[in-house]
Amino acid sequence: MKKYLLLSLFGVPAFALDWMSSFDKIDTGNTSWILISAALVLFMTLPGIALFYAGMIRKKNILATMMQSYIIVAIVSILWVIVGYSVAFTPGSPFIGGLERLFLNGLSVVTNDSTLSVHPNASSIPESVFIVFQMTFAIISSAIITGAFAERMKFSALVAFIAIWILAVYAPTAHWVWEGSGWLANHGVLDYAGGTVVHINAGIAGLVGAIMLKPRVGYKKEAMTPHNLVLTLVGVAFLWFGWFGFNAGSAVAADARAGMAMLTTQIATAAGALSWMVFEIIYKSKPSALGFASGAVCGLVGITPAAGFVNPSGALIIGILTAIVCYYFVTVIKRKLNYDDSLDAFGIHGIGGIVGAILTGVFCDKAISGAEASMSAQIIGVLITIVYSGVVSFVILKIIDKTIGLRVSKDEEREGLDIVCHGERLG
Repeated sequence: MKKYLLLSLFGVPAFALDWMSSFDKIDTGNTSWILISAALVLFMTLPGIALFYAGMIRKKNILATMMQSYIIVAIVSILWVIVGYSVAFTPGSPFIGGLERLFLNGLSVVTNDSTLSVHPNASSIPESVFIVFQMTFAIISSAIITGAFAERMKFSALVAFIAIWILAVYAPTAHWVWEGSGWLANHGVLDYAGGTVVHINAGIAGLVGAIMLKPRVGYKKEAMTPHNLVLTLVGVAFLWFGWFGFNAGSAVAADARAGMAMLTTQIATAAGALSWMVFEIIYKSKPSALGFASGAVCGLVGITPAAGFVNPSGALIIGILTAIVCYYFVTVIKRKLNYDDSLDAFGIHGIGGIVGAILTGVFCDKAISGAEASMSAQIIGVLITIVYSGVVSFVILKIIDKTIGLRVSKDEEREGLDIVCHGERLG
């Protein structure tokens, strides 16, 4: 009442007071933070992932690799608006959302006679902000996949795969874990910001793609030296910076839990980077810039499902253990099994997501969020995500392979995807 009295004293008309009253449930501080967080998460893909991946491949494929991230932003944004958001975040069955937000139908704005739409998961911010925030998660999940089969996939095949994958794999699993009616959420699976939904999903899809496309021409016989690790270091810096929006933003509020998520993210990332460097010193005598970047991403991935559930000491251990396990997969297991995970999308994101999701059950601190973790629930959530993403990704890729084909020819691969797919190349 005091607010309205003051406004009326300054000559604000009555209809404007009614318009402002529709903001009563909206917290401007929370809204501001999630607006910033959405921009930060988009920044993780453009230019974060684009630069991170581009620096690790050969010069002849740098434009094509960056273009994959850019086209994904456009494709996923449109599909999210048309049907993805509705399937992921509206009530429906325990396994799939409804179609009430098809083309964002029913998304209301503040007028004189209506109130602002909000989502139950984020009731203090406009639903439009929540939609964009979740859209950026879908975007980066898709972009992560491309690192597993870099330097050999047709551009048309990538576009087709991502368009189907985002609706057939990502949206349903997001519904299972993050929507109130989702069956994994109701069975106690904890995933604060995307250990299962983002990283395991993307990592497994990438692994399936890498195996189906087979190794690059000259794999293990030719030197495939990174083109420019400066780009990779810049990219990981952008990822590290943007990840605060990823994790702290997942509190969907500017509150103490967001602050704790930011703190645990920083701790785990630093621990992962240092742990990888220590292993390189032990086994290779010298710490590498690429190793530091890889370890940092391991820490970021490992803490993602746990950021809002664990305390700082738990974050420290998660960062260390995730880096150790990922280092072993990248340097030992990949070589033994002879699969060409070009930029270690599976070795870091897939394995890191698995480790982080399981360790969330170990280090979950009820005092932070009130949530109680079940180790069995976490393991079941991990296994279900692995199987679902793996099987559906295989089916999608198989259909594409039988229709338009997945891989460029050997001669085209030798020439480079920049010129073959886009008719351009670096000077």
